[in-house]
This record gives sequence, C-alpha cells and structure tokens, in this order.
Amino acid sequence: MNSFCIQDLTVRDGNQSLLATRMEHKDILLLASALDKVGFHSMEVWGGATFDSSYRFLNQSAWDSLRAIRQATPNTKLSMLLRGQNIVGYRHYDNGILERFIRLSIENGIDIIRCFDALNDINNVCNAFKYIKEHGAHLQAAIAYTVSNVHTNEYYVDLVKQYEELGADSICIKDMAGIITPDNAKELVSCLKEETDLPINLHSHTTGGNTALVMLEGIKAGVDCVDGCISPFSGGTSHLAVETLLAIADHLGRPYSINIEALSEAYEIADKLADKYIASGDYRTRSLIPNPKILEYELPGGMLSNLLSQLEEQNAADRFNDVLQEVPHVREDMGCPPLVTPLSQMVGSQAVLNVQTGERYKLSPNEIKTYLTGGYGRPPGEVNQEVRTKILGGDLPFTPTNPNKLESEYEKNYTYLENLLRRSPLEEEVVAYTIFPTPVEDYLRRNQAQPRVQALVNEPQKRDDIPTEMKTYRVSLEGQDYIVELEELTPE
Repeated sequence: MNSFCIQDLTVRDGNQSLLATRMEHKDILLLASALDKVGFHSMEVWGGATFDSSYRFLNQSAWDSLRAIRQATPNTKLSMLLRGQNIVGYRHYDNGILERFIRLSIENGIDIIRCFDALNDINNVCNAFKYIKEHGAHLQAAIAYTVSNVHTNEYYVDLVKQYEELGADSICIKDMAGIITPDNAKELVSCLKEETDLPINLHSHTTGGNTALVMLEGIKAGVDCVDGCISPFSGGTSHLAVETLLAIADHLGRPYSINIEALSEAYEIADKLADKYIASGDYRTRSLIPNPKILEYELPGGMLSNLLSQLEEQNAADRFNDVLQEVPHVREDMGCPPLVTPLSQMVGSQAVLNVQTGERYKLSPNEIKTYLTGGYGRPPGEVNQEVRTKILGGDLPFTPTNPNKLESEYEKNYTYLENLLRRSPLEEEVVAYTIFPTPVEDYLRRNQAQPRVQALVNEPQKRDDIPTEMKTYRVSLEGQDYIVELEELTPE
C-alpha cells in the first residue's frame, strides 16, 4: 500500500487538551526541537488557545513564540489552526485584520494553515481561504465533524466539493470531540476518496476511547495523513500516541518515514516534562480518563479540560457531570452546531449557567445572543424558537453577519496603541490587540513599564514620565528583586 504521514500535535493540541495550554515556552521549545528530528510531515504548533494564552497566562508575545518555534524546528513544516473569519478569537473580524493575521503568520514561519468554521458555513471561510492562497501557504480545509440528522456523509462530501472549488490543497476530517466511530471513519474516508484526489488528514481525539480503532479503519481506507501526540501527552482528551499510530501502520503494512531513534529521544524529554506538569497540578488526572459518554456530550478535548479547570476555580468541580449532561440539550436547542471553538465554549458556558442557576436559560452569555441573531453565521439545524425568544427577550430578526461589510478596526486600534505606548506600534501588536484587547493591552503595559522602572531607579526625577495608572513595578537589579513604587524603593 502507499505510504502515509503523521502530523504531530503535541505542543499545540496536546498542550491545550491536557494542560489547558499552560506548557511553558521554554518547555515548548525544548520539546519542539526534539520532535523536529523525528521526520513528521508537519507539526501543529500554533493557533487555537495558544495565541490567547501567550498573553493571558505566559506573559509573552504569541508572535515571539512562533518565531522562536520556527527557529527551533528547521526541518519540519509548521501548521496552525485558523477559525476562518474568527481568526483565533471569538467573533468575526474584518477582512483587513484577517489578511494581516494570515500574512504575518506565514511570514513568521507557518507553512500549513488548517482552516475551518465552527458552523461549516462557507461564507465564514471563503475570505480566509483566499488570503491563505494569495500569501503562499498550504490551505488545509477542515470539516468540523459532528453527528446529527443534518450532518450526514453526503453533507460532508458536498462540503468538501465546495472546499475544492475554493482552492483547498488538502482536506482534514476534524473530529474535535472524538465521536467518529470506526465504521464511519472508514465510510467517510472512502466516500471522500471517491469524490476528490486531494490528500485527506484524519484528526480525532481519544476522549471516547475508540480512536485506535478509528485510526485503524481510516488508515485501511487509505487516509493520507493522521494526527497524533507523543505518548506522554497522549490519551484522554488528547490524541492517540504517535507510537500507537506507527504500530497500526506496521500491522497494516503502510510504510512511513519516521526516525525511531529520534522519536525515542523525544519521548524521554516529553516524559520528564509530563512529570513536571503532573507535580504542578496542570496535568490533571481526570483529563486522562476515557469517557465513552462523549458520544453523547460531543465536547472537544480542549474544552473538557478547560471546563473542568473553570469549575474547579468556582469550587464546583462536583457539578462536572451535571454540566456534561446538560450540554447535548443546549446544543439541540441551538440548532445542532458542531461543538468546536467558539461554539463549544458558548454551549459549554450556557450549560454551566443552566446548572448553576438551577433554571435553564435564566442567564445567557452575550455570545449566545449574538449567535441567535446571526452574528456567527447560519446554524446547521432548526433553533428552538421558544428558547430563542426567552434568551433574546423577544422575537428579534435573524441577520447573518456579512464579513465583507465589517468596519475596519486597524487604524483606530493603531492610534489607541500609539497613545498608550508613546511609540509607533508594530503591525503584529495592533492585530493581536484587535483580537484580544484586554490580555494584549495588559501584556503591553507590563512590558512597556520595565524600561521606565529602570529610569526611575537610576533617575528618580523621571517619575513624572511614568503613567499615573501604573502604581508598582517589579524589577531586578544586581541580582535582587525589588518592588518599585512611585514613592519608595524597597527590597522585596
């Protein structure tokens, strides 16, 4: 049989699914550098929650992170995940921001862009597809896989035909919740192989416990590429281990080009890192427990770990199963959208509110209201009109957002950052701020403060140069950490 390839997801989807995207940058670079020697077809390293987390949790520019990963991985193509008109955020952004983001991603090291829309709405990906092609990256068009009376194999075949017409270079079956069955993996891959010559990638989380069989049937059916994670960051809400995928390929006689010795060396590094995050509590045991009921809940792996983290922060982890049981009911009321970002977060948040308030739809996130009035595109199925009226407070019109008519935000945000930073902001800073205003502004304020702190310590008369809203700073001088306040300097 023909050979097949593997895309490694460890530092992006494995990190997001098992560690809620808390892997430190130095560890990402260490692991990515080792994985670069294995001979993977590509490595998914960016996109999804990694962009937000860089600023919000890791105090780092996501662009700096990408550049560093690119430098650490000279031998492997780098892939990223893009949510169409949502980019890596949670709403539609104008075409100017979308094109800038795509161009900057490619210029800073991305070779393959896996692009999808949470609703499989062509109107939400066509502009992204165009810009990806114009700027020279490989366009991998992804179908957001889910199960409903709407989402049949015929539905997916028709979607792929549209993707091919829009210039897709390859196709991904993106089973973000791990709900595809072995039989349907075989049937869907076979159906797509009959209709298109484009390479097909199979992506499925191990949440439900069937993924080894899913990959077995998909590889037997002739899938061209599969996704996996190195074993210490595999399983549970993550993906099948690369080592297991190779064993399946050996069993089926499908050749591959993987350096087994380099894979073993990468395993040793990953194993030590797993121990580190288990000890810190970021690697949660519960995320590793298979959950066959995911076939009912349909929540993606990354969402499950983040949902558990959120409930723990609210001292409500004991309501986890109650929330999971509520999710399919909310999804049905919303017209059976695929549960992938941002819809998974929206439906999950609504389920949490329904459980914690004790009354369904007593409270609803603003994003749900936007969704119900057309702000995210067209739901694939019929929305529960009684629920819609309760959430919106009346029978408001449904008007799908036209991405081509969104107002440009770049110049406005450029001016804002120029005043904030007292310098000309970088294009990447403006784009990042537009997508995630609060965490990016907080990051820029923190990092803008440090050179002014140095001036304050050395030349106290410059205190007036520091913005009044900045009260204290941390600075390291001659090996000693200090807290710098506007009135005094004291050792911490």
